[in-house]
Amino acid sequence: MVRLPLTPEEVERGQRLGALLRSARGERSMLHTALDAGVSPETLRKIESGRVATPAFPTIAAIADVLGLSLDAVWSEINHASRERLAS
Repeated sequence: MVRLPLTPEEVERGQRLGALLRSARGERSMLHTALDAGVSPETLRKIESGRVATPAFPTIAAIADVLGLSLDAVWSEINHASRERLAS
């Protein structure tokens, strides 16, 4: 299966997701957060840096759970800028 290139909106949304997760993680170590979520520290690092703009749903669900974030809140936050752009 050929993967289509990401749109600029998808890249931007991935960057917002990474920033949200970094902020929610606060002072908690990346290693402990990743291990508690059942993902590799490298996966979490790539998501937080925006290098993985479209991570798998179970990965985000597990990280959000460990950080105490609801999936509704995550979705709302990462799509906020897109909705504002459409409203303009």
